[in-house]
Amino acid sequence: MDILTALMDGLWVALQPANLGLAVLGVVIGLFVGAMPGLGSVNGVAILLPFTFVIQEMTGSYTAPMIFLAAIYYGAMYGGAISSITLGIPGASTAVATTFDGRPMALTGQADKALVAAAVASFAGGTISTVLFTMFAPPLASVALQFGDPEIFALMLLAFATFVGLGGDDIPKTIFSICFGLVLATVGFDIISGEPRLIFFDMVGFSDGIQFLVLAIGVYGIGEMIWTINASRSDDKMAEVTITAKRVMAAIRSFAGAWRGTAIGSFLGFFVGILPAAGATPGSLMAYGVTKMASKDPKSFGKGNIDGVAAPEAANNSASTGSMLPMMTLGIPGSPTTAVLLAGMVIWGLQPGPLLFSEQPDFVWPLIGSFYVSNVVALLVNLAFIPVFLWMLRMPFTILAPIIFVLSLVGTYAAYQDMFDVWLMVLFGAGAFFLRLLDYPLAPAVLAIVLGPIAEPKLRQSLLFSDGDISIFFTRPIAGPITITALILILLPLIKLIRDKLRARRAPAG
Repeated sequence: MDILTALMDGLWVALQPANLGLAVLGVVIGLFVGAMPGLGSVNGVAILLPFTFVIQEMTGSYTAPMIFLAAIYYGAMYGGAISSITLGIPGASTAVATTFDGRPMALTGQADKALVAAAVASFAGGTISTVLFTMFAPPLASVALQFGDPEIFALMLLAFATFVGLGGDDIPKTIFSICFGLVLATVGFDIISGEPRLIFFDMVGFSDGIQFLVLAIGVYGIGEMIWTINASRSDDKMAEVTITAKRVMAAIRSFAGAWRGTAIGSFLGFFVGILPAAGATPGSLMAYGVTKMASKDPKSFGKGNIDGVAAPEAANNSASTGSMLPMMTLGIPGSPTTAVLLAGMVIWGLQPGPLLFSEQPDFVWPLIGSFYVSNVVALLVNLAFIPVFLWMLRMPFTILAPIIFVLSLVGTYAAYQDMFDVWLMVLFGAGAFFLRLLDYPLAPAVLAIVLGPIAEPKLRQSLLFSDGDISIFFTRPIAGPITITALILILLPLIKLIRDKLRARRAPAG
């Protein structure tokens, strides 16, 4: 009852005109920041952090600026799906998985359904995670502390296992794609020894490694544009998309078919989000893979399955709330964006940690209340802007292609301010096109380059801790079951492949 009373008080503060106005402003800013390729929540929060000092002076409260920054974070999570669906360019790394089915839906005249599914799934994921946050913050924080290096590596291995089947029935090509992504993830200086690795042609630009957004924008921006031009796809289907209140209501009703992906994304995303340094991107990719495995029609994924839009969108919004939990209860940022938020709290003189809830309830509960408010505001704003988003699809592809190209160039440069990364992005786009011509799946490579930099140091640090004994991944009470589950999920498709090959050989003899 104490929690409910505190939450009601927090909601009342969050709904005060000034705080509500900041939440609306933050969501709208975040929506467009998230939709702009190369920006994302980290850049948006970091750029606008200095303005919060003005807000703090005007309101005399630390709650108001934090509500503003949290609303930007929420809005950016919603906004990342917009360019993923309408243009095929992920607005941020958290929305990469949304392109897998969101873009095919847009190409077949179902952009409105995809956008509505993204908005409603984001709302569901954000709301479910906020409820979990409200009820179980302290115990969940202690669970997150149980995850050491072996546990986090086991979780990353499980993520790879869920993606073994993502490339369809051609498992060898899928495994090749994952290995190729892992190789790209090792480019740069070794994080433990400091030795250079795979710095091609001694180019200085490779020293910092291959940035994920460079790969993502190249593959899903430039690569998709070249593929569309080569395939000579008609843009009539996209031009036919019109928006009416009746069509929006029909799209909302059709969302009922995406309940499985939304549920998986909401709970899995929150769990991954509370793990320190994991973040929303691994959560969204894992949610997509698990939803595909649990689906009755896995072959429809990648061709416009609404669950394939709902799962990653529910997951990245759920994970964004989950990543707030270790930041507030332990003082450990759960994602790059929460690291910026943590810096803001420290600058304001607040001390995140176990005592924050007891010593600063006037800050904590209005902030939690604002999570609920921001979720509702983001849903309404997102649905209201759907006609604007669909307007992009009415343009002929002869106009849309140059816009995609320019956005990809500008987005990549804006993210890293380095022309080397821009040229590398174009190269990845051309490479992705040729891989698609050879029927190699791209999603597993994207997963590998996201999770590789997380998995590699955890693997090596675990082995250093155990003197090279790999049993550490099997004997620990949390890591063991996760590792065994991952190995089973990896072996099952391989066993099926071998069985099918043997049957094919015996068929002529019979």
